[in-house]
Amino acid sequence: MNGLIGKKIGMTSIFDAEGRNVACTVVEAGPCVVTQVKTEDSDGYNALQVGYGDAKVKNTSKPMMGHFDKAKTAPKKKVMEFRDFDAVEKQLGDLVKLDDLFVEGELVTAVGTSKGKGFQGVVKRYGFKGVNDATHGQHNRQRAPGSIGAASYPAKVFKGMRMGGRTGGKRITVQNLEVVKIFAEKNLILVKGAIPGHKGSMVILQK
Repeated sequence: MNGLIGKKIGMTSIFDAEGRNVACTVVEAGPCVVTQVKTEDSDGYNALQVGYGDAKVKNTSKPMMGHFDKAKTAPKKKVMEFRDFDAVEKQLGDLVKLDDLFVEGELVTAVGTSKGKGFQGVVKRYGFKGVNDATHGQHNRQRAPGSIGAASYPAKVFKGMRMGGRTGGKRITVQNLEVVKIFAEKNLILVKGAIPGHKGSMVILQK
């Protein structure tokens, strides 16, 4: 599995070859530094560990500083490994760039953390309609969940019941997103559709 770590810049739109306006997410993908090369002999499996985004030295532990020193690179904010990385052979300290992996027109998978929305009710969280209409005595029930089904039996609320609670802030994977445009010199990739997360959040692109 090949992939890059990047940062969500925002959204824009672009006209395709047929003149249609396509909504795209702009991601700054890489360049990532190879911080460790794992092999079958040394680690039991093949993988490439890469780092993205410079971190402050004071916020990096000494063991991780030693790890980054081996690769002769500055400490990184995000480190991740990709198993069976089958792109061009990379060595410790090498850069993995956008045009090493992706081409326009192919499909990719995006992984991100959705926006946290705090504690929300069932209307915002699950799209409930609410209880009945505003008439017939319903003066304060428009956004209520309604009955949850429990009575003297089973005398409990079943796990998974859709109720109010903390919403968002979860790791979400979106598959089969088309690569619309690549600006290799600026490390920017335009992906058709939406990718979870706020502007500036970390995004993982896989193929």
